Amino acid sequence: MSTSAVPASGVFLYDADCGFCKRSVAFARDRLRARSQFTAWQDFDLDSVGLSPGQTREAAWMVLPDGRRFRGGDAVAELLLRARPLVRPAGRLMRLPLLRALNRRAYRWVADNRHRFSGFSGGAL
Repeated sequence: MSTSAVPASGVFLYDADCGFCKRSVAFARDRLRARSQFTAWQDFDLDSVGLSPGQTREAAWMVLPDGRRFRGGDAVAELLLRARPLVRPAGRLMRLPLLRALNRRAYRWVADNRHRFSGFSGGAL
């Protein structure tokens, strides 16, 4: 697996066909000032990081330059660790075992119900 396409701050892969995803990315980038690169999975060389379109349709991914990959709620936690200092503790908390399980369930619920949120539509988060 070659991660040469992954910047030092990591890349957060999201679904460009998902309105909720695009708004969430804009919020993370603009309000939380997450330092990671945000790239639609449709515009990224997934093979270079060992991911498939099927995997990225199901959930958002955070890919780090060392090859580590995080899916769904775990990707969100990793993204928060790369955001403004006041937000980083939330990312650390979301890694704790009990909160990690809750985070993963919450992510899955939002991903499964994103079409119900007003003004949002599209694929996976």
